[in-house]
Amino acid sequence: MDKVSFSKSKSKFTLLISLLNLLPFFFSISSNAQQMYVNNKQNDCYTKETLPFTNGFQCNNPNRSTCTSYLVFRSQPPYDSATTIGYLLGSEPPQIARINNITDIDKIPLNNLVIAPVTCSCSGKYYQHTTFYTMKYTGETYFFTANNTFQGLTTCQALMTQNPQHDSRSLTAGMNLTVPLRCACPTKNQTAAGFNFLLSYLVNWNDDISTIAETFENGVTEESINEANELSADDTIFPFTTLLVPFKTEPKIKPKTPGSLPPAAPPAPADEPVTDNKPSPMKWVGIGIGAGLFLLLLTGFLVWFLLCHRRRRTRYHSEPVAVSEVKNVVVMGGKDSDDYDSKKQAGSYGNNYSYTSVSSEGARYAMDSLILYKFEELQKATGFFREENRIQGSVYRGVINGDDAAIKKTKGDVTNEINILKQLNHSNVIRLSGFCKHDGNTYLVYEFVENGSLSNWLHNKHNLGWKQRAQIAYQIADGLNYLHNDANPPYIHKDLKSSNILLDSNWRAKIANFGVARSLAQTNLQEEEDEEAGGMQLTRHVVGTKGYMAPEYLESGVITPKMDVFAFGVIILELLSGKEAATMSTLDNGKLGGDELLSESVKVVLEGENVREKLVGFIDPSLKKEYPLDLAFSMAQLAMECVSPDMNARPSMLKVFTQLSKILSSSLDWDPSV
Repeated sequence: MDKVSFSKSKSKFTLLISLLNLLPFFFSISSNAQQMYVNNKQNDCYTKETLPFTNGFQCNNPNRSTCTSYLVFRSQPPYDSATTIGYLLGSEPPQIARINNITDIDKIPLNNLVIAPVTCSCSGKYYQHTTFYTMKYTGETYFFTANNTFQGLTTCQALMTQNPQHDSRSLTAGMNLTVPLRCACPTKNQTAAGFNFLLSYLVNWNDDISTIAETFENGVTEESINEANELSADDTIFPFTTLLVPFKTEPKIKPKTPGSLPPAAPPAPADEPVTDNKPSPMKWVGIGIGAGLFLLLLTGFLVWFLLCHRRRRTRYHSEPVAVSEVKNVVVMGGKDSDDYDSKKQAGSYGNNYSYTSVSSEGARYAMDSLILYKFEELQKATGFFREENRIQGSVYRGVINGDDAAIKKTKGDVTNEINILKQLNHSNVIRLSGFCKHDGNTYLVYEFVENGSLSNWLHNKHNLGWKQRAQIAYQIADGLNYLHNDANPPYIHKDLKSSNILLDSNWRAKIANFGVARSLAQTNLQEEEDEEAGGMQLTRHVVGTKGYMAPEYLESGVITPKMDVFAFGVIILELLSGKEAATMSTLDNGKLGGDELLSESVKVVLEGENVREKLVGFIDPSLKKEYPLDLAFSMAQLAMECVSPDMNARPSMLKVFTQLSKILSSSLDWDPSV
């Protein structure tokens, strides 16, 4: 070979090597344009093969790490309203209601598509929207949670990756899971093409790209869906998987005619004869998955039944409660009790007023749904109740099975609180997982709420923004509406105040301290007995906190749901003003005067002249005037209705909840820069 030929060959070889070196670059450009479809690999929960795309869509736009994204959910009880779907998916119910043209509390027909707006962010390598879920029963699996509860918006692989503290093969009821939901932000190429939003669509039986595109009003095309998911026209899509659907404007679902049937099966390809007895590939996939799910659910149910039966037998014999230990000394903080001083140690997690032990009958009743912990477990969880693990008073932080918990030691009677909390299930009500009885003390184990009490944030830290305050007010109203109208039986809290509202790591409000709560059934029965006796219902033990107690309760001991409405009105005023419910007034001579109540001061603000100026002076200065004055005025008016001296003039919690839903929706749309 001559030198010229060798030189040309060498140049070609060098060029080839250079092109090969650039291949990763070209592939990276391609991958930056779309996301890889999961392709049914989400069912391989325990595969040894590395499948990174099952953990989520890749963060492939370095300039877009956070965005507004959308999820599609099919209405299924108990997730069949904007409120319940919102709390499952971690989306704001007012926003769900707005985009789907419904109200927060409307019941959504079975299997109707619901769009939920969420904030999508990069978490390591993957985009995701994070929500939280508590396992409902022992034997529930990651597979079932991903494909059934969340309908394929997450995968079992992603759940296992996000929750390494929980053994995937031994999940139990009460475990708290971090749930990464599949979402994504538009890439540079998509943004350049005018696409501003991506929606995670749940593929259903007999769906194809054509029917999915026709589901929406916004002119979605098959080509844009295929490109967004690296699909070709001949590729198969599977149920329980998510497809990204790109939108130029906010997505809207085409109205569904009442009684309409599910989408028809996709037509057979032109070169394939249509026969009546030849199932399509999609149908075989559906049959296979359906059979697998049926066997999985059947196996899960049997495992659940055996484990539950075994666990219940274990709990009954783990630490028997002797009848001789029953002690009913004093109720409602009577001073003759040896445990009178223990009320000083009661915090927001527990009962402030009742001071007798748990009866053996009450303990057995509670054991049906709560865990009876061994004292040694709680010692280990809290490091033998070390001082550095003390949250406040007699409440300690502990770690049980990898989960943070708040463990409260009390010598008081907590039977009432245990029996109430074991029946409640709402994201805005504190959750009790179990208890322990040891050496005359009762230890209550609650979910751990990271950010402490609302009172502390309003009166000490003063750094809650307007949208946070509106959201907290809405969530407390949601919890109270649940207690008054949806719990079975319904309850009156009786001791609602900002120090009994706890805020978790996501600033979600939790109503706590049910020590003096009372069921409406119990109240109505007492009223009937009192009417027969010729008088109104009176309680001899009026307990509460100054500034929060309704006049009729304070003066006559009358117990109705409207006393909770009054206390909630005071909390709204605290959220608006940053002031405490009751303060000592200062006289002109500098001496302290009488009590100044927020429930009375709001009337001075909203009545008479110069209401606007007086309201601006009333609102918390720490907001620095960064709030919508018209919405603040609406909230103040609602609060004034709630604290009306006439209990019959106060609105119901359902009405309060509905009004706050509108205020929150407008608050979330409010732009402080405008």
